[in-house]
Amino acid sequence: MTTKIMGILNITPDSFSDGGKFFDPAAALAQAEKMIADGADIVDIGGESTRPSATPVSSVDELARVIPVIDALRKNPKNSALVISIDTQKPEVAEAALAHGANMVNDVTGLRDPAMRAVVAQHNVPVVIMHMQGEPRTMQKDPNYGDVVKEIKTFFTGRVAEAEAAGIARANIILDPGIGFGKTVEHNLLIIKHLREFVALGFPVLVGPSRKSFIGTLSGGLAVEERLEGTLAAVAVAIMNGASIVRVHDVKEAKRVVQIVDAILSA
Repeated sequence: MTTKIMGILNITPDSFSDGGKFFDPAAALAQAEKMIADGADIVDIGGESTRPSATPVSSVDELARVIPVIDALRKNPKNSALVISIDTQKPEVAEAALAHGANMVNDVTGLRDPAMRAVVAQHNVPVVIMHMQGEPRTMQKDPNYGDVVKEIKTFFTGRVAEAEAAGIARANIILDPGIGFGKTVEHNLLIIKHLREFVALGFPVLVGPSRKSFIGTLSGGLAVEERLEGTLAAVAVAIMNGASIVRVHDVKEAKRVVQIVDAILSA
């Protein structure tokens, strides 16, 4: 099986890594097209930062950021097969994005809102159920688990049951253990090391280690822009441990890693 690459497109002024860089619609579109050319299978478009201590934005502002880019991508016939993921926790944003041509939902709250479950079920699209302890403004203040892998598995079991009860097809469910979302460095390492525990639940697993703070910490305090090699190492191990999708900023470099690791696993 070929590992899918999800390219990150943050149309925000305050994301932890590239906040403001693609806030202009033309810059966002250019970055999306670059990621597609570099090998992205999915472009994940978000209009609200979910970094630690992030300030929420209104649905109106979020939609004003993402819809023009979704529209522009869908107008290009070359992108007819492209999967466009809307990265949002707001049902009304997901609904509008899907109406404009998005065909996947990435929800950092893990379908906590029944209204989001209803939107996903109605549109019959793939959905990423992500685990997060707490919420973005407070999630990194004091992450605490008795057994991080066991507790995330329990969370997934419950949310999958709720999703299916809402009419979401099992074939549309993707699990994301939420690297960096209410986790310490040790928690992140244990999640990647024991990723097959989540794979065993029977759903594709997405892993998003890209440029996260644990990589900077383990590499001696490297700044965000210096975390490429660490990200690629985490991507390689995640794929070896069963990840089906990797979510990254640096698509071209990740694509090269994916090609080699997939070849090794297929040998």
